[in-house]
Amino acid sequence: MKKHFVALLAMLPLTAVAYPIEVKKELAEGIKLDTTAYDTAHDMATITLNNYGDTAASCRVRFYNGPETPRNRRVDVPAKKSVDVTANFNKQIIKMRIFVDCKAQQTN
Repeated sequence: MKKHFVALLAMLPLTAVAYPIEVKKELAEGIKLDTTAYDTAHDMATITLNNYGDTAASCRVRFYNGPETPRNRRVDVPAKKSVDVTANFNKQIIKMRIFVDCKAQQTN
């Protein structure tokens, strides 16, 4: 029994990838967007942008991980669709801050 317990404890650091994630959204009027953030790996973060509205959105996503340079991503989220956005960092993530700024997509 003790051997199984020790084996289980030895595996925990390899499988536990958890860090706090803060998400702040700034949405233009008429945009109905929801977000879900994931701690994908020790040096990678992912956020899913779900557009529930009838208007396509053009979004800027900024990933902050402490002293490293923020990662900027620009994505278009069609109406009634979702888009995954990821960012890789050089160091292990301690705390992730994600800022999402979306406006209605310009149509020509």
